[in-house]
Amino acid sequence: MGVKLAPLVTPQVLTLEALRGRSFAVDAANQLHQFLALIRTPDGVPLKDREGRVTSHLVGLLYRTTRLITEYDLKLIFVFDGKPPDLKSDEIEKRREQRTRAEHEYQEAVAKGDMKTAWSKAVATGRLTRSMAEEAQQVLAYLGIPYVQAPGEGEAQAAYMVQRGDAWATASRDFDTLLFGTPRLLRYLTLTGRKRLPSKGTSVPLQPELIDLNKFLSEYNISREQLVDMALLIGTDFNSGVPQIGPKTALKLIVENNTLDNLPGKILEQLPPNYHKIRRIFLDHPISDEYDIAPKPIDKDGLIQFLCHERGFSETRVTNVVDRLLKAKEGQQQQSLDAWSG
Repeated sequence: MGVKLAPLVTPQVLTLEALRGRSFAVDAANQLHQFLALIRTPDGVPLKDREGRVTSHLVGLLYRTTRLITEYDLKLIFVFDGKPPDLKSDEIEKRREQRTRAEHEYQEAVAKGDMKTAWSKAVATGRLTRSMAEEAQQVLAYLGIPYVQAPGEGEAQAAYMVQRGDAWATASRDFDTLLFGTPRLLRYLTLTGRKRLPSKGTSVPLQPELIDLNKFLSEYNISREQLVDMALLIGTDFNSGVPQIGPKTALKLIVENNTLDNLPGKILEQLPPNYHKIRRIFLDHPISDEYDIAPKPIDKDGLIQFLCHERGFSETRVTNVVDRLLKAKEGQQQQSLDAWSG
């Protein structure tokens, strides 16, 4: 779900064209969840193959992700979650309950013929399973798009890769990546879509939003450690936060008291006793140096065998995607040659 920092953030709104040529460490779970939520039939059912296996996540990778690469020359490195911290078990169970409730409400809406409500509930029912993540990695490998398996939270690994300069920014919709220390966070790296504004009862077209961590911290004269303390008050994937404390109140409390440890007892007692361990999840999370982000050759035959022969994709459409990727790679190689010889 991610920590709720939106009221404090003033992002720089960009266009995809402004990001041309940039490299991104993509929060794979976050991206695949979006595909599962939004790539559905008009009645809210995810796309499936003839054996009933969900394919929405594969459709998103094949058609939407490759367009970002071919049309905007983006370098994408997908980062997959490893073993979640034990402290995340409550959040995982909460998400499971939310999906179950959404599935029940979806069925009720369909029975009533209320397809607008049905769709709104359907988007909250997507389940990213281990086998789906493995299928996504398989497709990425065939497409020659690098991916990294994190030892723990993918957002922490992505943040580390941006810190090292292996990617320009982390691409994720969740603000948690800021807590893990990514220098730059790009939200809404997507071709189409709309962002809901519940308070205004409307929505607006999605545009990439860039948050620079140092600028954000400087604006409020706080450190990353203090940002993490604020998040613990607001609520994270590892704790539910303190009732009645939102982003602005959390900021005020931390600025006035410097650290969680100095807060009044009546507030501290509403935090979990192990809040120091939760703090360390963000500040000292397991990461790996052993990864290869170099683009790989495209395996057209392997891709067609998997997507077309096994999962029922159109061979013509898959071939067109591969041809566009190959053409884009040729253009990049020619640009590099021209730059070298120039």
